[in-house]
Amino acid sequence: MTRTYIKELYVDPAAFSGRQVTVRGWARTVRDGKNVGFIELNDGACQKNCQIVLSRGDVAEYDGIVHCGVGAALTVSGEVVLTPEMRQPFELHAAKVEVDGASLPSYPLQKKRHSPEFLREIAHLRPRTNLFGAVFRIRSQAAFAIHKFFNERGFVYVHTPIITGSDCEGAGAMFRVTTLEPGEKDITKDFFGKRAALTVSGQLDVETFAMAFSNVYTFGPTFRAENSNTARHAAEFWMIEPEMAFCDLSGDMDVAEAMVKSVAEYVHETCAYEVDFLTERVCPELNARFEALKGGEFVRLTYTRAVEILKDAVAAGKKFEYPVEWGCDLQSEHERYLTETVYKKPVFLTDYPKGIKAFYMRLNDDGKTVAAADLLVPGIGELIGGSQREERLDVLEARMAECGLKAEDYGFYTDLRKYGGCVHSGFGLGFERLIMYLTGVANIRDVIPFPRTVGNLEF
Repeated sequence: MTRTYIKELYVDPAAFSGRQVTVRGWARTVRDGKNVGFIELNDGACQKNCQIVLSRGDVAEYDGIVHCGVGAALTVSGEVVLTPEMRQPFELHAAKVEVDGASLPSYPLQKKRHSPEFLREIAHLRPRTNLFGAVFRIRSQAAFAIHKFFNERGFVYVHTPIITGSDCEGAGAMFRVTTLEPGEKDITKDFFGKRAALTVSGQLDVETFAMAFSNVYTFGPTFRAENSNTARHAAEFWMIEPEMAFCDLSGDMDVAEAMVKSVAEYVHETCAYEVDFLTERVCPELNARFEALKGGEFVRLTYTRAVEILKDAVAAGKKFEYPVEWGCDLQSEHERYLTETVYKKPVFLTDYPKGIKAFYMRLNDDGKTVAAADLLVPGIGELIGGSQREERLDVLEARMAECGLKAEDYGFYTDLRKYGGCVHSGFGLGFERLIMYLTGVANIRDVIPFPRTVGNLEF
């Protein structure tokens, strides 16, 4: 038995007209007209369904099939009949239907719209809905597009450790990894003989490869033990982190901008139906967001100038929940105001105060700011955080001491400055935030297959 995927039928329905094919999938809807039944079948290969028409006189065990239940797994063989006058361009007139797996009446996904909150409670079933089918198909294509972008530019893909002994961010919000029994305190008896944790970033490790291969990237899971219950934060998420030797901050922004545009273009091309569906059901401006990325450069704006713009807005009557002063860490409302109201496009914010940025970012000549660049986008806020890295050993060691980091934990990192160090830059892109941007979905819990958030460790 040769299986035909529903996606193939939609690519060129005329080529299948009158042909006998076999499709396999799950029933989205089942209607019994007593002598003629209708089944909407989806096989996961594309967003669209295939309408199955079955006649009592042509299909054995007709009654059992039309009562197999929504969600049932079916194998259907029959003739493709074109229906240009109908909503769907073709139907499959069944000659044989096999029930591979019936579905109980308690199946929770009936023919109606379910809220994202309800669907999070049944995350193992939500990929079967139109919404999450679209989201996770886009997620898959976006992941491929990222690898494609870097591969075509000669970057080397590096798998960095999941378990680490250092904290890249210097924030201490890490999940501890241990084999010690509760109450055991002798760290020397632990598996590694020292404190270990799940990584918050692969950046420091991938930098070591940049000093050998020039252009590298890592793309993998990262973990933050932050007690932050917002729509933009998760305890487990994926990060794309390129590092480039002999590259300054301007070059870093060039690569980040090109990557976002390239991934968006690929998704728009390969997931056009999904983007249209999400534009209709979730985010009316989504298609326009993709179109806006095709033309024009992203804005490049210093943090200092951004603060001036925000303070001018406050003086003119704009109300923000959080106050704006030089030295503060801008909030999402500030970032979105800049991208959605002032510039109406993505904005690179550069040269942040050193006090709100990580130790490895290159100190600017003013001694107050660092060569950092965050990419802010409409609807999301911060999408990318990057910087030119501090290549001067003495300055790096001073910043580490200032941040209270132990030099012995970062010996490998300082070695890079001792043995052929050079100007280099990189950035980190939170993959889930990119998917939020490309789908219009507002909550990070709805772009991760099984979200890990505060108090949530289901599935």
